[in-house]
Amino acid sequence: METERRYDIDWLRVVAIALLLIYHIAIVFQPWASFIGFIGSNEPMEGLWKPMSLLNVWRIPFLFYVSGMGVYFAIRRRNGWQLVIDRSKRILLPFVFGVFAIAPLHAVVFQYHYTLPLQYYPHPGHLWFLGNIFVYVLVLTPLFFLLKRKSLRVFRKGLSAVTGHPIGLLGISVFFVLEALLLRPAVFEMYALTWHGFFLGFLAFFFGFLFVYSGKAFWQTVGQWKWLYLGVALTSYLIRLIFFETKLPGYALALESNCWIFGIFGLGYCYLNRPSRLLRYLSQAAYPVYILHMVVLYAVAALVLPLALPSWVKFIAICGLTFAGCFLLYEGLIRRIGLLGPLFGMKKQPSRAMMPGKRAVETEGTIPG
Repeated sequence: METERRYDIDWLRVVAIALLLIYHIAIVFQPWASFIGFIGSNEPMEGLWKPMSLLNVWRIPFLFYVSGMGVYFAIRRRNGWQLVIDRSKRILLPFVFGVFAIAPLHAVVFQYHYTLPLQYYPHPGHLWFLGNIFVYVLVLTPLFFLLKRKSLRVFRKGLSAVTGHPIGLLGISVFFVLEALLLRPAVFEMYALTWHGFFLGFLAFFFGFLFVYSGKAFWQTVGQWKWLYLGVALTSYLIRLIFFETKLPGYALALESNCWIFGIFGLGYCYLNRPSRLLRYLSQAAYPVYILHMVVLYAVAALVLPLALPSWVKFIAICGLTFAGCFLLYEGLIRRIGLLGPLFGMKKQPSRAMMPGKRAVETEGTIPG
């Protein structure tokens, strides 16, 4: 099994979480924001949605792919029960805590901002992603450990041959196309708490594991053909932007989504596979920031939107203050109070972590798979 640390995957996790925050901030400036439970600006910036429609077809599937890859690296040093126990601590615990203590908070901010009756009710909100991941781990763990057996080397070699060819790798999109054709989602990009999002995430999680399992072939293919995949994806986006108002059938968006993802993996493999202190810090922070960001975003939006400022200034201000608020809470509370760490997916370190200059807790990536 591959043993080297893949810093490019860590970097891409961090970038994906940052883009997720920006995407959610952009929703604040859409005229339909309040209809989906976001605090909305009275002066929308609908032009923001054009670049967001590029992100939206791949941002969530990408995180599912990365989470599946994370499971491959996790089973190198765990058996099946250890994996389930670890993921219960790292995913199920933050999910349950978030359902009862985090997600309801931004609903309360929403109600207060619009002078609605204040009501508290547990719900997953943006943490639906964690619930899906935990189910995938439970369902697929027996299969993942079965694939580790030496008797399945032939399957692994065959998979490596498929992922080692640019068209073979692209052919895996057939499964995603079939998902879109069978479920026919009204909106392809509606992933949260839908069967479409569940099965699309399942496929991406599963293939994320298989891509790393197949060996170096996948990485060599995406590294060599990254510009082809990105070119196909950009062409698809420009066609739907110019001729179809950014809309295409779900099966076409499934293909575009995977082209973006394969191209981005290729860029990461070629240019980001190197360590840094900044990466270590951001990798530890990204999971807690993901859990917190909606509460901070709603609070910041409620404060900034009433100000007499141009819309673009408000957008920049909300971006800056949301990121700053998330990192202040992470640095000032979560990272320093040991009891909070596990509730936000942080992992206690062995005794060496208690040495001078070391932190007591850290994370394995941003969204553990």
